[in-house]
Amino acid sequence: MAEQRDDGKPVDQPGTGIEPKAGGQPAPRLDEEQLRQFQQFQQFQDYLKFTEAQNQGLVPAQPTQPVTQHYGGQPPAPPGPPPGELVPAPRPRLPRWLRRLGGKLLAWVIVIVLICVGATIAYRQIFPSDAGQDTATFVQGGGGKHHTNQVLSTNPWEAVRAIYDTIGKPYPPATRVEKVCLSMSEQAQAQFARDLGYPDCATAVPALNAKVTDITPYIYAVRPMSSVVPRQNLTIHSCWYSIRGGPLLGSFTLQEVEMGQWLITGHANSPEPCPAPPTGN
Repeated sequence: MAEQRDDGKPVDQPGTGIEPKAGGQPAPRLDEEQLRQFQQFQQFQDYLKFTEAQNQGLVPAQPTQPVTQHYGGQPPAPPGPPPGELVPAPRPRLPRWLRRLGGKLLAWVIVIVLICVGATIAYRQIFPSDAGQDTATFVQGGGGKHHTNQVLSTNPWEAVRAIYDTIGKPYPPATRVEKVCLSMSEQAQAQFARDLGYPDCATAVPALNAKVTDITPYIYAVRPMSSVVPRQNLTIHSCWYSIRGGPLLGSFTLQEVEMGQWLITGHANSPEPCPAPPTGN
C-alpha cells in the first residue's frame, strides 16, 4: 500500500516523480541503475554551476588558516620542556685568567715534547743503535762501543790471545763473530779476512773455527813475550808461538785507544823469516 502525504496524496516512489510528456502520455518508469545515472548527471551539472559561480566571485573561497599576530615586534618564545622534565643548568664558563693559564701550560708541554723528540733524534744520529742489525752488518760497521765502554782488553798480548781463544772455544756463532771482529777496526777486519782468504770477517770466523781440531793447545798458545807494554803501536806475530790444533792467524798490529784498551788496527800474514820476539821484563 502506498504511503499517504499530509494532503492525502500518495508519496512518489523513486523513479516515478517524472512529469508526463506532452500529449498526456506518462513518462516511462526508470529502473534503479538508470535512476542512479540520472542523479549522478544532475550532481555533475550542479558542480559545474558551482565552479562557474566561484570563478566569477559569486561564492566566497574557503577561509585560510589564521596567521598568528606578534605584538610589539618580538618573536614568540620557544616552547618550554614538557611538564615534569628538568631543565639542564647552563654550563659555567671558566674565568679568563684560568683559560690563559691553561693555554700557557699546553704551550709549555708542546715545547718540552719537541725538545725531547729533537734530543732523541740527535742522540741517535751521534750514537746509532745496533738494534735490528744482524751480526755481520754490525761488525762491518765497526761497533764503536770501545769509544764509550770498556769492551776491549787492556793488555795487547791478551787481546791477541782472545782471538785464538774465541775462535777455538764453542761459543754461539753470533757471539764468536762479534767478539773477534769487534776487537778490530774496520780496516783490520777487512785485512784479516782478505789475508786468510775470506770475503769478510763475519765469514772468516766460523770457517776458522771449523778448522780447530784440538781446543786446549790452540787457545793457550799465545802468551806475553815481555812484561813491558809499549805506549805505541805493537805488532804480535803468530809465528812467535807454536800454534797447534788449529789454523795460524797471522800478525796483528794493535794500538792503545780510549780507557787504556788495545784495538787491533792492522793484520798481515806471518812474515818469512819470522822476526825475533821482544825480550825484557
